[in-house]
Formats: sequence, structure tokens, C-alpha cells
Amino acid sequence: MLKGFFHVPKAVNEPVKSYAPNSPEKAAVLAAYKKMWNETIEVPNYIGSEEIRTGNTRNMTAPHDHQHVVGKYHLAEKVHVEKAIASALEARKKWANMAWEQRAAIFLKAAELIAGPYRAKINAATMIAQSKTIFQAEIDASCELIDFLRYNVEFMTQIYNDQPKSISDVWNRVEYRPLEGFVYAITPFNFTAIAANLPASAALMGNTVIWKPSDSQVFSAKVIIDIFKEAGVPDGVINVVFGDPVMITDTVLASPDFAGVHYTGSTFVFKEIWKKIGTNIHTYKTYPRIVGETGGKDFVLAHPSANVKQVVTGITRGAFEFQGQKCSAASRGYIPQSLWPAVKEQLITDVKSMKMGSPEDFSNFITAVIHEGSFDKLASFIDQAKKDSDAEIIVGGNYDKSKGYFIEPTVIVTTNPKYATMETELFGPVMTIYIYDDAKWAETLKLVDETSEYALTGAIFSQDRYAIEEATLALQNSAGNFYINDKPTGAVVGMQPFGGARASGTNDKAGSMQNLLRWVSPRTIKETFVTPEDYRYPFLGE
Repeated sequence: MLKGFFHVPKAVNEPVKSYAPNSPEKAAVLAAYKKMWNETIEVPNYIGSEEIRTGNTRNMTAPHDHQHVVGKYHLAEKVHVEKAIASALEARKKWANMAWEQRAAIFLKAAELIAGPYRAKINAATMIAQSKTIFQAEIDASCELIDFLRYNVEFMTQIYNDQPKSISDVWNRVEYRPLEGFVYAITPFNFTAIAANLPASAALMGNTVIWKPSDSQVFSAKVIIDIFKEAGVPDGVINVVFGDPVMITDTVLASPDFAGVHYTGSTFVFKEIWKKIGTNIHTYKTYPRIVGETGGKDFVLAHPSANVKQVVTGITRGAFEFQGQKCSAASRGYIPQSLWPAVKEQLITDVKSMKMGSPEDFSNFITAVIHEGSFDKLASFIDQAKKDSDAEIIVGGNYDKSKGYFIEPTVIVTTNPKYATMETELFGPVMTIYIYDDAKWAETLKLVDETSEYALTGAIFSQDRYAIEEATLALQNSAGNFYINDKPTGAVVGMQPFGGARASGTNDKAGSMQNLLRWVSPRTIKETFVTPEDYRYPFLGE
């Protein structure tokens, strides 16, 4: 909806701070970490202007020290979800009609609050709640989230400025209305930026939202809520409920006013949501928008011409940063026989040099996986690999959950290109490698394409431009984000819009105009200045 047009600040990517020894940012984040670690916070449900405490609570703990309670949050009941829906619909009356530049100002202010006074706090919360190292917290909770908020405003103005052709006696224009109803945002534990962006992007375009954060991310979600409130998001625009995901989803999807879902999470859950929407389709006032980013089984493929050190760095960073808990994380590799001895030697050396422990110690590259369920699943696959004749663990393979959910970065080498850990999404620090015959490059491209149901990210390493061209074409459907001579993680807002196809989601590209267009319903308006007063056309004669 366009009400006047104003130039907005040009979006610029937020610089990543170094957190080097003796730097002011290191001192600030460690102080915030210690303060938040020693507090015990209580997080209510946020519905309209109310903070609702049900008395039915669940503890929040740190994955790297699971006995340490940092707070508790209240679980909503069905009546609270219904109240949140009513609140969203009531708030929509004013929010949908608010001038776009006023909505923009709110989220630009949120970006500046994160860049400044909230930076240490949101990073520390992410380190505690999600066991991210300071670097992983900085590029996520600060830089990526700031970039989402800034670029979304710029993308919004570009969308609104896209208008049809008019002639002298007819003025044509397009009004980008918010969806009729409310949007349901379901967010994951692994990225604080995603948790904020999914409700915020829909809200920026004039929608009101029911937001269900992951149970494992409530601690940092509370900081997001505080930032949005200080930035001026009105009551009822983003309603936050915690609790049973099935109950919350069923209640939301039963509403005739449900207009769309913005989702990041597991493929199975997303398909179940889609199925429920289909079952309820005759209930809705409008066809709901279904936007989801789900799983990945992301590859690193080396050509015989590849640089060994670059390949190894692509694997170690791509597979083991944030314990492999990125949708984009490298989890299957294809290395030519000629390079394997050198790659293996360097890979073992690098992985053995990685320190593991609390993110409070900045010398640690690896911390804990998110919870016991994830730990147990990963341990079971590692144990099975130790037994299987077609698999060998060449480094790592140990784990310990006595204090935190620690899984060593683990590299499995298999003689079976369809081995379980080559096909199954594990979401942890486990990388499986298949060694291929150098002469079978073309066959290996076909193997990479056909092995996984997912198509999120992938990386190739090569110094041969013909091979790069061949792989780029052969793997065009294998990854929505394709990397040449770089790791398959680390997409930057405004540079590499993110999303995949196949079982990896709807590929609506978070961090781009494509995503924002999903949260509007355009209305074309034609205004004729001199209106005809006779039905007869010239061809009719007298």
C-alpha cells in the first residue's frame, strides 16, 4: 500500500566485529554473558498488550551445561492461542492501514538497537541458549538480523515503487495490500536472525502475526521481543505463544482467518502442516500462502583440479561451525582418489586441532548440540558407523553428555555412496565422505544430484573452468544456493538470497524481494479521467 513515497536509508551490510583479545566488544559480550548466566528470567506469552503467565512452565537450560537453569517460560493453552488470533485480527485494523514509512521506521529502529545497545545482549543470549561461539552468534544474532531488517525495508520500497504503465487519460496503479487475515510464523532454534525475520518480514508488509518460537530458542527470543517493543511494534502486531506445537498449529490452522504460514524447520513437520492446510482449505477466507525452508543434505564436491587446503577448509568450516546445526551445513563430500591422501591428512590434522567446550571460552571452535534428543540421534549413527563394514571413522567419533551435549566433530569415510549418513539429514557435526575415481567425474555429478531428496546448498571446488561449467549445469536442481570454491554455508542478506527446492522448501528466498512478495496481495486500480458516456464503438457506424 503506497501512501506517498520517500527515500529510505540505503541498506548496508553490518560489519562483523572481531572480538579479538582486549577488544571492547569482547569485554562487553562476556560481561553480558556472565550477567545473563547468573540471572533467572521468566518469559510470559505476549498476546496483545498482555503478558500472560499460565503457571505451567518449562525450564530453559544451556546445551553446554544442561543442569544450569537460566530461566523458565510459560506454556500457552488453546484459549490463549485463540486469544492471540483475536488480538492479531483486531490489531490488523490499524496496522494494515498504517503508512508504509511508519512501519519501515519501526524495523529500521530495531536494526539500530541491535547494532548498538542490544548487540552484546542478543549475542550473549544466543551463546547461552543455542551454544554458539561468539563468531557464530555475531554473524547470526547481530549481523544477519540487522541485515534482514535493513534490506527488507529497501526491498519493500522497491516493491511499492513497481507500478504499471499509465496513459494520459487512464491512471493505473498497484496497491500492495497485506494478506486478509493473519500470518503464522514458526521458527527454529538454530538462527536467532531467522527467529526474528519470519514474523518481522510479514509484519513489515502490513500483516499481523502469531509467532511460535522453538522451545530451544526462547531465551534469545525474549531479547527479540524486547527489541521489537522498544522499537515501537504496536501491541497485537506480533503475538508470541509458547507450548505444544501440535496444539498451537491445529488451533491456528482451524481459523477461517488463517492467511499464511512462514516456516523454518523439519521437512516432515512442514509437510504435515501443508497437509492440514489442504484438509482445511474449504474453511479459509483466502488461499493461504505457504512459505517454508526445511532440511538439507548439503554437499562438497572436489574436482581433481581442486586446491587441497581450500577443499579441507570448505569441509571443516562448512561441516563443523555451530556443530553442523545449520540447514546449509556440509554433511556429504565427494573427493577424487588422486586428492584423497592429501585431503585426508590435512582434514585429520585440522579436526584434531579443534577445541570443544563452553562458548564463554573464545578458544573453542566446537560447543554442544542443542538438546539430548539431538545428541542421542547423532550418537546412534556414530555407533552404527563403527560397526558397519562399509564405513570407517577416520577422526572423531566420541561423545559425552555428562555436563553438556558434546559430540566430537566426526568424519566418516564410506565405500557406499548411498550409505545412511550420505542420505539422512543428521543436523550435527558428522561429515561423510565418498572417494570417487578421477575418471568418473561425470558419473559423480549424476550421483551427487540423485543421492538426496534435498536441494538446499552445495559447493564445488575446481580450478578447471570447463569442470565448473559442467558441474553448474549438471547440478542446477541440486541446490538453491550453489557455491563455487567456497563452503556451502554463510549466505549473506542482499548478496546470496537463501532457500532451496525439492524437500528443502518452497525456495522463496529469505533476504530478497521474492520473500516479501509472498506477504502481500496486490490490488490493481484503474482510474479513467474522461469516462465514456455511450456504449457505441465507431465500428458500429450510425
